Amino acid sequence: MGADSSGPGGQQAGRAQEVRRGAAVPEGRLSALAERASWRLLFDYLRPHRGTLALGAVLALIGSAAGLAMPLLAKSVIETFGTGRTMLGPVLLLCGAVLAGSIISAVGSFVLERMGEGIVFGARTRLVDRILRLRVAEVDRLKPGDLLSRVTADTTLLRAVCTDALVTAVGSVFMFAGAAVLMAVMDVVLLLITLGVVASVGLVNALILPRIRKASTLAQVALGEMGSALDRALQAFRTVKASGAEHREIEVVSAAARQARDRGVTASAWQSAAGVSAWMSVQLAFLAVLGVGGARVADGSMAIASLIAFLLYLFYLVAPIGQLVQSFTQLQNGLAAITRIREIEELPGEPTVAALRADGPPVGVTFEDVVFRYGDDRPIVHDGVSFEVRAGGLSALVGPSGAGKSTVFALLERFYSPQSGNITMSGRDIRDWDLAELRAAVGYVEQDAPVLDGTLRENLTFAAPDATEAEVRHSLARTKLDDLVARLPEGLETQVGHRGVLLSGGERQRVAIARALLRRPRLLLLDEATSQLDAVNELRLREVIAEVATDTTVLVIAHRLSTVTGADRIIVMESGRVRATGTHAELLADDDLYRELATTQFLATATP
Repeated sequence: MGADSSGPGGQQAGRAQEVRRGAAVPEGRLSALAERASWRLLFDYLRPHRGTLALGAVLALIGSAAGLAMPLLAKSVIETFGTGRTMLGPVLLLCGAVLAGSIISAVGSFVLERMGEGIVFGARTRLVDRILRLRVAEVDRLKPGDLLSRVTADTTLLRAVCTDALVTAVGSVFMFAGAAVLMAVMDVVLLLITLGVVASVGLVNALILPRIRKASTLAQVALGEMGSALDRALQAFRTVKASGAEHREIEVVSAAARQARDRGVTASAWQSAAGVSAWMSVQLAFLAVLGVGGARVADGSMAIASLIAFLLYLFYLVAPIGQLVQSFTQLQNGLAAITRIREIEELPGEPTVAALRADGPPVGVTFEDVVFRYGDDRPIVHDGVSFEVRAGGLSALVGPSGAGKSTVFALLERFYSPQSGNITMSGRDIRDWDLAELRAAVGYVEQDAPVLDGTLRENLTFAAPDATEAEVRHSLARTKLDDLVARLPEGLETQVGHRGVLLSGGERQRVAIARALLRRPRLLLLDEATSQLDAVNELRLREVIAEVATDTTVLVIAHRLSTVTGADRIIVMESGRVRATGTHAELLADDDLYRELATTQFLATATP
């Protein structure tokens, strides 16, 4: 199935795939393509906020205009000294300009900050939507901590880009141009001196800014790696505690944190260098203008009030340069973050699948000479797998670890696609099934039986939100969970905790099975569904599975052969191939591997 290109990042995804297919794309051109793609994505985020952005920019320009008037008003105040004229008018005008400029700037700042929050919200919801629509194959190779970093830290940097960086840059350019025009009117020679100093410092910053972008990207990648290291420790928290491995995991996370710190320091060093160069331009220009202007005041060619006004305009000219440097620094940080966001948006996705419920008779499944590997550089998992599961009844996949059993389920759910061969369900190639229809027809219980943070009811109805109370109760009874609900303080509304920590392992598996049954699947896939059950509950659940198999096709992966001895058909897999099929009795007689597995388990059961 092809990648979904209906979303905002679809065109970028297509271009990225073309680039990946074309191995001869020059590095410089590839970098330019990536740069343009990042800018396009930035404008995509800005587009819904065009009106607010324009309002913020206009308010920023008005505030800048009010600021440009202040040196002239100050000059008029100074010129009243010793003339006997009243200072009240010029002082009131100066105060009015200060007050008006401050209010307008404050309103503009609020408008832009509010817009920035809206952009971050939009980016996060869009990125989460994209992540949850990714193919399983893509998510499997990504690190959860790094994904969280992109959704949280990287999107936060967009606020500074879309508010301070862009709007401040526009206001700074306006302020610079306005100050330059007024300074030219007052004294062209002093303006040329000022611009000469500014240009020399600008060349230095032109060399620094690309390094800021690179250093910021590396710093954000390191932050994602630190999040992944912490996520690893938290996912296995009990194992870490039981193994006495706290100090080792602390060192792993600390090493990642040190790398993030070191890369952050490098980025800060380049940012500081840009800031220092901007500060130096102010000081050098001030000293040059003060020296030359002072000499001209001394020889009477320039009035002292004009020199003071010019020096004020000097700061209005040079200060925007510092602001521009800061804006470009923020822009480099933001573009680095957008690059990381764009990497997710360009990954192939699949259409969103609604939580439908299946209708129809049980389905049969056929694998025909299926070849599959998880990547071009990975070993073959299925090497010509062929078997048939008849509609209705109970079938089982058995074999040693690594035989490729769980991959059968991944291919049936179309989480992955085989490199060759055919997989059919009810005689139809599964690639011809609508994805929503396919996943509604297939109930899937993972080996880990994940239970989500929330209430027991929310977990049960996760795949069937429209289930009635009677259906929920029936599913609970079939999976022997009604006694559990009766014991819980709030029944179905009881919170089960993060990852179902308040439930036992067996209870979590039965919740997962009950959740799958509520969807009325035509094919039920159970991956080691009884592995954490005690003997009594295993027997009860075997009875449930046998009952479900009367009107549904049930395919079970089993390491404990006691759960599938009554299966209609058992498929024995080894090293990515099917080596035998038959009933329990037939395989005991005809297949050495199955006989060995059965004998070993029966002996193990008999051992004290």
